[in-house]
Amino acid sequence: MIAASDLRAGMTFVQDGKLIKVLDASHHKPGKGNTVMRMKLRDVRTGATYDTTFRPDEKFEKAMMETKPVQYLYSQEDVAFFMDLETYEQYEIPTSTIEEEMKYILENMEVKIQFYGSEVIGITLPTSVVLKVVETQPSIKGATVTGSGKPATMETGLVVNVPDFIEEGEMLEINTTEGTYQKRANK
Repeated sequence: MIAASDLRAGMTFVQDGKLIKVLDASHHKPGKGNTVMRMKLRDVRTGATYDTTFRPDEKFEKAMMETKPVQYLYSQEDVAFFMDLETYEQYEIPTSTIEEEMKYILENMEVKIQFYGSEVIGITLPTSVVLKVVETQPSIKGATVTGSGKPATMETGLVVNVPDFIEEGEMLEINTTEGTYQKRANK
């Protein structure tokens, strides 16, 4: 069992027979009354997201998840295909359940697939990925890192705010937990 105050983004728990993934969690202390946990949650099986609050001492059953290394093969219509790197078994995951994660992965990239029992429920990304800038405004001469930045569209469709000196065609390291630019990738 896990208390609501210990739930963090990325954790999965069971509530009323449903498998729930925490997308965002924060403590909130209203002017009057007790502290509550504000949470943005997603039903793993249906993909529905919703906001709710819990008392910090409410308890939930933590979902026991297993992970396996897999390779992302391709997407067709609304299904993404992955292959187990040891057994070559293939797994299909509806893209609607991994919509956010798909913005960070390219064909042949290694990720980890999550299982709840024998049920495939999602993927775990590496902490950072290297993606190519396909569209951004021209770089500004003399720009520094401290500028306000500009939006850049990556090859997966992800839009990230980058420093003004970044140009189209550059390879950048992107933090997958926050969706932010980290640095230029080593060439």
